[in-house]
Amino acid sequence: MTETLTPCVTASNVFLHPLLDEGTTPSSRAERREQSMLRAQAERLCEGCPMLAPCLAEAVTKHDVSGFVAGTTRRQRQEIRARLGIQVAAEDFDTYVGVNSGRQFDRYEIHRMRMANPDQPLSVIAQKVGCSVSTVKRHLRRLEQEGGVPATPPKPEMPSAEVVLATARSLKIESAAPRAA
Repeated sequence: MTETLTPCVTASNVFLHPLLDEGTTPSSRAERREQSMLRAQAERLCEGCPMLAPCLAEAVTKHDVSGFVAGTTRRQRQEIRARLGIQVAAEDFDTYVGVNSGRQFDRYEIHRMRMANPDQPLSVIAQKVGCSVSTVKRHLRRLEQEGGVPATPPKPEMPSAEVVLATARSLKIESAAPRAA
C-alpha cells in the first residue's frame, strides 16, 4: 500500500513560508508580489488535493487555526463560519501547560463529573478541572438556578464537508467579482 502525500506536506516550503503567516505585512512591492504568488500557488495546490473538502470542513467546524489551510486564509474561514452560523473557540493551549488564571470553566463538564462521581468530595472535581472548590460550587449552583441541566448540552448541527466547500467557493467568487461603485 502506497501513501500519497498531500501538497501541504510535499510543498511545505510554500505553506510554511513566513509571508503566508497571519498578520505578516510585506514591507516592499517585491514581498507583496511574492506573497500574492505564494497564496496563488498554495490555493492551486489545495484545489488539486483529494483531502480538500474534509480538510476545509475540519478547519472551519472544529479548529480555529491560523495560516493558509485548505485553500483559505484565516479571515476567509471566519467569513465561512459567519455565513454558516458556526462558532469555534480558539485553542486553549493554557490548559496543556497548567495555566488556569482567568479561564472560564465548562459548567456542563463540572456537572457531568459530579453526576459520574456523586460520592467524591468537590475538592477532587476541582483538582481535576483545575479550579477552586468555590468555582465548582458556583457552577453547580448556577445550573440549579437555571432549572437544571439539559439531557445533553446543546450541540449545533455541523454542515457537511460539501456545504463548507461550496460556501468557500461562493465566497471566493464573490470576492473576485468587481464591485459596483
